[in-house]
Amino acid sequence: MDDNKFRIRIEIAEKFYGLRICRDEEKLARDAAKQIKKKLEEYRRRYPKDTDMKDWLAMVTFQLSMEYLQLEEKNDTAPFIEKIQQMTKLLEEYLGKNK
Repeated sequence: MDDNKFRIRIEIAEKFYGLRICRDEEKLARDAAKQIKKKLEEYRRRYPKDTDMKDWLAMVTFQLSMEYLQLEEKNDTAPFIEKIQQMTKLLEEYLGKNK
């Protein structure tokens, strides 16, 4: 058994789940559960009471996925790496001609 892992209980959608996680990920896991709970409450207030928990969870999942994809797109470094490579090539060519 990995000594770095331990069991925690988190609540998602009024149900408790036991997870085995690395000790250094405990805060992240608990914060993720809190974020889900907060967003669920927002959707419960926003939409009628007859809305099913599955519907609220689907909306939370969609919202979190959109936020994740926006962050992923925002942190895409490929265009910068390509530009740096182009500039490096130009600089090497220039320096090679002016030796």
